[in-house]
Amino acid sequence: MQIIKLDATASTNTYLKELSTQTNLNDFTVVMTKNQTAGRGQLNSKWEFEEGKNLAISFLKKDLAIPVDKMFVLSISVSLAILEALQTLGVPNLSVKWPNDILSGNSKIGGILIENMLAGSKIKRSIIGFGLNVNQVAFNYAPNASSLINIFGSEQNLENIFGILVDHLYRHLKRPMVDMEERLYKSYESNLFKNGEHSHFLDQDKNMLSGSIIGVSKSGKLKVELDDGTLREFGLKEVQLQY
Repeated sequence: MQIIKLDATASTNTYLKELSTQTNLNDFTVVMTKNQTAGRGQLNSKWEFEEGKNLAISFLKKDLAIPVDKMFVLSISVSLAILEALQTLGVPNLSVKWPNDILSGNSKIGGILIENMLAGSKIKRSIIGFGLNVNQVAFNYAPNASSLINIFGSEQNLENIFGILVDHLYRHLKRPMVDMEERLYKSYESNLFKNGEHSHFLDQDKNMLSGSIIGVSKSGKLKVELDDGTLREFGLKEVQLQY
């Protein structure tokens, strides 16, 4: 494992992706910064990041050979590794808000961004990014956001948290994810925010829907049973949970 610590960068994912095209990096090369100036979420949504207060981590996972139709199992493995790491830190009421947000209670404290590189019908390697709100108190553009300092009431050690996260991610992603698919999905769904609870959703046409989340499909779509008994599956950005 190689760890690269940067004073600042626009995006750890972008930095690592560009570096990987210039040199032959080791498997699980990690890039970390405490000042990410242009962090990204899914579909290029922006991540609010106060200098020196939070963690942005990206790492390169090589030799995956995961079939494209099973790629969501990688996202599941990353989510579960992060939940396990945060549990060891004592963060309460953890869950995953589909597909890639890490919550404590109803508040978002972290987000995952995975960018895959394909070889034929399989994922060859991935750049996996994770941003965690640690010591930032106020969030101007994300009303549901919080941080570890708000949860615990005291400043947290960034280096200690970084080490715990990397250790859990490294151990989880060494496992044969595809062979463990059923077990991983079951664990993911047991940690899925609002799973089985009656909720309201806003679809991409701004229609309000009501129903209950009943899990996630093998292709990574959110499964919702609507109040009329209809079963619907929604892809990324096709539906927004209202909470």
